[in-house]
Amino acid sequence: MKRDPVKLGPADLVREEILALAAYPVSASAGMIKLDAMENPYRLPEPLREEIGRFVSTLPLNRYPDPTAPALKARLRATFAIPDACDILLGNGSDELIQIAAQTLARPGAVLLAPEPSFVMYRVYAAIAHMRYVGVPLNADFSLDLRRVLDAIEQHQPALVFIAYPNNPTGNLFPEEAVAAVLAAAPGLVVVDEAYHAFAGKTFMARLPEFPNLMVMRTVSKLGLAGVRLGYAAARPEWIRELDKVRSPYNVSVLAQAVTERLLAHIGVLENQAARIKSERAVLIERLRDLQRVEAFASDANFVLVRVSDADAVCARLQARQILVRNLNGSHPLLANCLRFTVGTPGENALALAALAESL
Repeated sequence: MKRDPVKLGPADLVREEILALAAYPVSASAGMIKLDAMENPYRLPEPLREEIGRFVSTLPLNRYPDPTAPALKARLRATFAIPDACDILLGNGSDELIQIAAQTLARPGAVLLAPEPSFVMYRVYAAIAHMRYVGVPLNADFSLDLRRVLDAIEQHQPALVFIAYPNNPTGNLFPEEAVAAVLAAAPGLVVVDEAYHAFAGKTFMARLPEFPNLMVMRTVSKLGLAGVRLGYAAARPEWIRELDKVRSPYNVSVLAQAVTERLLAHIGVLENQAARIKSERAVLIERLRDLQRVEAFASDANFVLVRVSDADAVCARLQARQILVRNLNGSHPLLANCLRFTVGTPGENALALAALAESL
């Protein structure tokens, strides 16, 4: 008599490193002042929203997008001064570009290296791609321990290095000469992740021709287009050619391509919003430092990292007051009792500061 086959569940079939992961946390935000995801708090001006609405109504949504996206790539190249000698890879957000790089370079035994704490998805995508992840701790003040990074590069010979510039979640820019030293020492691809370039005032984009192993990666999310989901990376053609083989077909939608291209024609609007955020960032840091039992760190991004006496309790009290921030306590030893505040509008920041003062 034939027996029924044994049914295996996820615990039997899913790779151990995937079972050990946690899904990226996204908190419910209805009714909250949302300061947890580094979004631009300003909507587009009404006339521009109306223009985009009319434009979207003309798009061929019944057709697949052109994966080469010539109009968008031309706009990106002109707007962000991408060198002519470099090609461009587009992603569904820069997250997809991180995953593509890891999958492309995941030879057996290959290493992905990054300073830490940094963007958690570097580690996650290394696990998904079956790369060995090497995290190099920052100094206690979140500065880059260059000697330690260079020693780790020499020891592990990483195929892929990620440097967030400025770093997330600490907000600081590592010295340009230190990043250049990493590029000179690394045997493989070095991705300089400039997700927050609009607020930092520094970039490695112009130095792409100088380093054959450099890729500069960005997103338009922090500029105010988080809902569009568009990331882009620039590197020498030989790198982009191989990475493009791993990109999913039609990964950037008709809507994302067309809306981004049209909105970048109005880059001044987005740059003015970024300038407002930078100005409010300075005010927010100053007022945070006026509070007792709060340590606020300098930031070159659109968020501010703070340390309090009990991050878990303070975060819960803030949520009870409808303020949503990111609790980083427990994610890395250097981030003990740290919270990350996205820079909001002046009104949002004032409410967050008042709630924080009541929650300490």
